[in-house]
Amino acid sequence: MSKTVFELVDQLPKDNMTVKALRALDFVVPGEWNNLVGFENTIRTVTGETDEDMIQQIGDRAITLYNDKSEGYQRALWLYQTIDSASSALGTAALANKVSQNVPFLSMLGNLTPKPEKAQTIDLSLKLVTELLAFCQINGIPGDSIGDFAGALGDYGGESLMRMAALVCFDGLIPLGPDFIMATQSWIEKLSPSDLQDNPAFKAIGGMIPGGNPAGQLGFIGQSFGSVSGWMGSFVSDRGLTPENVMGHLQSFVEISADKVDYVGAFLDMTTNYYEHTGVQTLARRLIERAVAEI
Repeated sequence: MSKTVFELVDQLPKDNMTVKALRALDFVVPGEWNNLVGFENTIRTVTGETDEDMIQQIGDRAITLYNDKSEGYQRALWLYQTIDSASSALGTAALANKVSQNVPFLSMLGNLTPKPEKAQTIDLSLKLVTELLAFCQINGIPGDSIGDFAGALGDYGGESLMRMAALVCFDGLIPLGPDFIMATQSWIEKLSPSDLQDNPAFKAIGGMIPGGNPAGQLGFIGQSFGSVSGWMGSFVSDRGLTPENVMGHLQSFVEISADKVDYVGAFLDMTTNYYEHTGVQTLARRLIERAVAEI
């Protein structure tokens, strides 16, 4: 543990590429996310508390809970941070592949990097599994509680719902198109255990994924994705989401020409860390809510 929980929340950026990208998704989940930063500010906002002594007690209890390694909060943070770092590597590989398609002398890169759709598919499915694993860690339930996670998605709100909106838009719709759910399920069925073992994100978080071995873990990933495919499909259709309207809102802060759209997914992978950013906010909220209940 390199930073305390209050340092993590205090040091969340008020404005950077991640914040701009998430703000562009306000039309997807209106009013759900307002980039709450600062530990004391988060306590005041979440609880409505104004008494300084009570705020101090809540903060002290939240810190104690976070520091207790028998709880899952530190492991949840590690998951959020690690999948973002691995996604950046995947984005770099995908961009190298795109470059190889356009620049002949770099064509050999196509043999060294994953095909973009395959890389994005693995990225999407592993990010979803990361959300499931973090949910289980935060709630103190076994890591294979797929049904509990799928059932809880309907109650997601605030920064957690924004994180899922970004997952659907930035890792589903933009890089894979409107049929990203079917495309991902199709890719998962075609993947081999060795495909997973070669993947940087799986290498990073594979030890946390239930299944016993890569073949079993691949089955767990497919089962997890299948369990939330209905929720994701409804999320997209209920809001009328398309790659075009998501791109339209992203263009409010970054200039993207029509012939560069294929690069946007990789660009977002490399320039944002929305899992870590909103994950810290989720942890802070849950710690504070529990601290209040226990005082």
